[in-house]
Amino acid sequence: MKPSVVLYKSLPDDLRKRLDEHFTVTEIDGLTPENMAKYADAFNSAEGLLGSGGKVDGEFLAKTPRLKAASTVSVGYDNFDVDALNQRGVLLMHTPTVLTETVADTMMALVLASARRVVEVAERVKAGEWTESIGPAWFGIDVHHKKLGILGMGRIGLALAQRAHLGFGMPILYNARKHHEEAESRFDARYCDLDTLLKESDFLCISLPLTRETHHLIGAEQLAKMKPSAVLVNAGRGAVIDEQALIAALQKGTLHAAGLDVFETEPLPADSPLLTLPNVVALPHIGSATHETRYGMARDAVDNLIAALNGNVEKNCVNPQLLK
Repeated sequence: MKPSVVLYKSLPDDLRKRLDEHFTVTEIDGLTPENMAKYADAFNSAEGLLGSGGKVDGEFLAKTPRLKAASTVSVGYDNFDVDALNQRGVLLMHTPTVLTETVADTMMALVLASARRVVEVAERVKAGEWTESIGPAWFGIDVHHKKLGILGMGRIGLALAQRAHLGFGMPILYNARKHHEEAESRFDARYCDLDTLLKESDFLCISLPLTRETHHLIGAEQLAKMKPSAVLVNAGRGAVIDEQALIAALQKGTLHAAGLDVFETEPLPADSPLLTLPNVVALPHIGSATHETRYGMARDAVDNLIAALNGNVEKNCVNPQLLK
């Protein structure tokens, strides 16, 4: 008899077919309280879980007593209570590799768009404001040969360093939990403490997961250490930055600009000052949002769940200690 699986995110037809070949699948539209109640029997018998969004914590696990593995269609897993999963012996799988290049592209786009005011001036052109040769009121700042600081030198940070250093001649500074030998050898990246990174970076790019340690890691105190001419880019998780402190710095002009793909609350509330500040480029969490990459993430998530429930996990496991 095939293991039972709850699927809470739609899949391309070929991937859904692959999932059906291995499991008995109950597909629902999200982990809402209504669906949890409506499909209580499916959750009660589920050995696997696949999707994205929704909270998976101790309360959820109490309703899924047979759960053996959860597979998220994302690299981030802050919606999952990993401690609770570990206590129950539930494997957590994610998709950390397939989106690396695409997210790095997005971060570089935010660097360029923020520096050159691409969104702002494009809208001004569409509004009919371009009526004569432009002057300083339309100017941006250079990107090439400026110092790029990277907070979190993982796969995405390394891919961003490649684009910035080799493509734009930017010296690379970084802060991470440990030295990154490849970044230092390939791109002459310089490891530094957080204070130095904040003080010296012309562009500070954040590529960190959200954890207890990284929540509001960048607040008013840290923003005050940055150059008034600096640009802050975040495509990691919104709550790594204290958003109110960031808004205050942008409003006061103590920070030049920000390029943001992630926010503390998503979707971004309609009354957020970030939507009215001209020195902010705000994107709707599109870091991995290309047809090719989203398909690859879904494919990896399906493969991850098959591997986890078949007992042959070799990669992409958040809590591999459970395999021992």
